[in-house]
Amino acid sequence: MANDEVLLAEVGPRLRALRKQRGTTLSQLAEATGISVSTLSRLESGGRRPTLELLLPLARAHQVPLDELVGAPHVGDPRVQARPIVRHGMTFLPLTRRPGGPQAFKQILPPGTPTGDPGQQTHEGYEWLYVLSGRLRLLLGDHDLILTPGEVAEFDTRLPHRLLNPGPDTAEVINLFGPQGERLHVRARPHAR
Repeated sequence: MANDEVLLAEVGPRLRALRKQRGTTLSQLAEATGISVSTLSRLESGGRRPTLELLLPLARAHQVPLDELVGAPHVGDPRVQARPIVRHGMTFLPLTRRPGGPQAFKQILPPGTPTGDPGQQTHEGYEWLYVLSGRLRLLLGDHDLILTPGEVAEFDTRLPHRLLNPGPDTAEVINLFGPQGERLHVRARPHAR
């Protein structure tokens, strides 16, 4: 079997392992990608040859580089190529690229952000943050704290919480989120109106 054929034969088991590792069903993955359950099942079992048209939405859904799905050896620049994510006036720069576990982000909060609903939120997970520069206001339950450069906070995100920048300068923070927190803070889709 040629090298390319070996790589293609390993795609199915790799897709199945990735899906199971994330606790996703075929139906959930079909909904996220627009690929039918039967096609996904045949891809995973090796009954369907993987094509770029099928692998691209799967890579997006699993949040992995395409070369990870096909098992291509990682060569070249080891730096994480951060694509900024802007939500509620804040910018998140990914610092890690391996989904499924804790994710690190640099969060940039201009003075006065975030805007909109001032209420505290809760969700499953745990968060750790480190203030690089500026001032960060952390509302955590009944606590109202101002954190300055070099200060660290960690908390269970089931406690009502909110991060704000009281100014006057831009605040920069390193965040570690578990998968639940990453989905809420970084990847949540806007509500349809």
